[in-house]
Amino acid sequence: MVERIHTGIPGLDEITNGGFIKNQLILVSGTSGAGKTILSSQFINAGLAEFKQNGVYLSFEEQPESIKTNVSSFGWDLDTPQKEGKFNFIKYDPYHVEDVFDIISNSVRDINAKRVVIDSISALGLYLRDPVELRRMIFNLSLILRKLDCTTLIVSEMLPGENKGISRYGVEEFVADSVIVMYYERFQSAFTRSMQVWKSRGSDHSLKLHPYRITEKGIRVYPDEEAFAGTGRI
Repeated sequence: MVERIHTGIPGLDEITNGGFIKNQLILVSGTSGAGKTILSSQFINAGLAEFKQNGVYLSFEEQPESIKTNVSSFGWDLDTPQKEGKFNFIKYDPYHVEDVFDIISNSVRDINAKRVVIDSISALGLYLRDPVELRRMIFNLSLILRKLDCTTLIVSEMLPGENKGISRYGVEEFVADSVIVMYYERFQSAFTRSMQVWKSRGSDHSLKLHPYRITEKGIRVYPDEEAFAGTGRI
């Protein structure tokens, strides 16, 4: 039987057929404003608060204090578990990427982390530039984190506009085991948010486009509802 971990995000377990498969690499891709960082932080916070799973958050762009301040509005406290040795937040310069494997490995081992977020792989691609090299690096990261018994989210941006693909560089989805796509689109005179499980290796999943909201408690997916694609991307 496939072993899964609960995401801690209301509705997401239902459309992924019971949660993320343990030790997989999951790509979370979406346009600006879709809530990728919120979903990733919620995944980490749920592990800490509900499932006794320590976490590591590696950011190539945003400062730790900025993310902590933003997620505190949902009632998530990341400072306390960090002081207790249950959570590591790493801000790392993508222009010194040579040591990133050791940095992640050591951080995971130090606290026996089971959940990891890498935010975002798009920033790393700006440094590597070569899509083949980026693909190789993501693959190597997935091997390391799988051996360390981690379930990992990697964040990628979708370029705005029609027919731009589901990731920034067009290689991320081929390396990832599973893919969650978060859409933030214009429908008539308003913007709507919807989510789709693009793929899930080794598992069935919902094939529908589901609406989700960013509430005062974080992201909530509506598995019993079906969304419709908007008429234009931002």
